[in-house]
Amino acid sequence: MCSTKHSDRPCIVVTVNSGSTSVKLAAFEARSQDDVTQISHDHVTGEHLVPREVLTQFLAKLRAAPAAMAHRVVHGGRRFTAPVRIDSSVLRGIQALSELAPLHNPKAVEWIEAACSVAGPDVAQVAAFDTVFFSSLPRVAGEYALASRYGVDEGVRRYGFHGLAHEALWRRWSQLNPDLPLGGRVITLQMGGGVSAAAIERGKPLDTSMGFSPLEGLVMGTRSGDIDPAVVPYLEKRLRKSSDEIIALLNHESGVFGLSGGATELGKLAADPAPQAQFAVDLYCYRARKYIGAYLAVLGGCDGIVFGGGVGEHVPAVRQRMLAGMGWAGIELDATANDAARGQEARIDTSRQPVRVYVIPAEEERVLAGAALAIMTT
Repeated sequence: MCSTKHSDRPCIVVTVNSGSTSVKLAAFEARSQDDVTQISHDHVTGEHLVPREVLTQFLAKLRAAPAAMAHRVVHGGRRFTAPVRIDSSVLRGIQALSELAPLHNPKAVEWIEAACSVAGPDVAQVAAFDTVFFSSLPRVAGEYALASRYGVDEGVRRYGFHGLAHEALWRRWSQLNPDLPLGGRVITLQMGGGVSAAAIERGKPLDTSMGFSPLEGLVMGTRSGDIDPAVVPYLEKRLRKSSDEIIALLNHESGVFGLSGGATELGKLAADPAPQAQFAVDLYCYRARKYIGAYLAVLGGCDGIVFGGGVGEHVPAVRQRMLAGMGWAGIELDATANDAARGQEARIDTSRQPVRVYVIPAEEERVLAGAALAIMTT
């Protein structure tokens, strides 16, 4: 099925999901776009990873060379609105967008260059962007209230992030609920160290919580989420720090970490009776509940809510607090089902109310593999 010399045989697609100090690698065997099986995976962490060495070791374990390698790239800007086969022009474009994603795009370039070197020219390299899923947001959701000369003309707009995860959650939700055309109306919550929500109607995102950067939106592990921009110059003066240093504080020392005094594990904080621990969890859940309410308005009600990510999959207490008191919206959790859902796919609503609530592990790697296969077969 792949565009290779052996197109009659199943092919292997390797996915590369790189972070600042880690990389998730996976290999899939594909007989068709609908018949894809994961055959290998690895999660490598470390401050000083050498991409060429990590990739060489991973590829050496496979039974055959891959036909393609698919790379997660955080920021595609306005140029990349679909997955693309990587060439020198695309690589330059990803590098040029580093100004918008200085912690992520340069790292993706490192892994792409290493993959090209290790795998050789016969292996297709494909880039799939976290911003693509949100590239067609309605204009009212995609722009800020700024004059175009210092807004969209300068690239200042709402890009949205975690797109691969939200797409993965929507795809699986749609499979589990075939009675809803294209998944109907669903609110997806990707809740790891970073946290974001999306309002999706029949596969089309109508809004998302992250904006120009992954700092906007919900309270996160170490990020503040929504904050009045006037806080930045105020703290510059009060703390005698530069704007870059203040943004660093908002990214790395705020959120749950800042509220709790240095902790980020929501499960432990939820079980800690200390008032400050409880306040950190309450604020985290309150902000998420506000966004859920807003997205109910955007969608005109919803058919389902989906939790994914480390916190979303593993911390029942957070899910319960987030959705507490929402019976008015047709949302009610089954306490037993919710408590049992820890790291596995599960339905956790009571079924007495119309809104279905699921926990679904977000398989970003499968979306990456699908993007590569789609490009190879067109």
